[in-house]
Amino acid sequence: MKTKTQIFSLCFLIPLFILQACGQNKKNTQTKTVIMENKISKPGNPYYSNTDTTKLKVSDAEWKKVLPDDVYAVMREADTERPFTGKYWNTDEKGTYYCASCGNTLFRSGAKFSSSCGWPSFFEQENKNSVVYKTDNSLGMERIEALCGRCGGHLGHLFDDGPAPTGKRYCMNSIALDFIPDNK
Repeated sequence: MKTKTQIFSLCFLIPLFILQACGQNKKNTQTKTVIMENKISKPGNPYYSNTDTTKLKVSDAEWKKVLPDDVYAVMREADTERPFTGKYWNTDEKGTYYCASCGNTLFRSGAKFSSSCGWPSFFEQENKNSVVYKTDNSLGMERIEALCGRCGGHLGHLFDDGPAPTGKRYCMNSIALDFIPDNK
């Protein structure tokens, strides 16, 4: 027959053993949280994100505070850089193009082609929401303005003289784009 001490010890030790085993099991099943970070750092621009796709409603006055003057002129005032002067018009490196104002993904290099127009040209956007359109009747012409789908910044224009399979030419300002090569 077991003594009271032995019974007490068993009643105390068995639950303690079970609690310890449960605690060890929890440690083995912990999950890791992956945080997507910006691939480009723009510390002075709180609206810049390569992962957030939330539409932005930011005043031009606020954009003026966070964007360099030349980027602001193109993206908020629909200015155009001179042809053959932008950094991406004549490149063929593999990677992804992002909005220079907000970091939205716009184009993949596989959709870029040489159009000889002096600006980087693409035949399709990254996804159906990355670029949006607006009628542009400025300068006495009828054109389709291409805007960032996240921040509404002016990127360039869309024309119907591009290559297959879409027949489209997204004629973009280099200054409105950031580029990250695939190897980084």
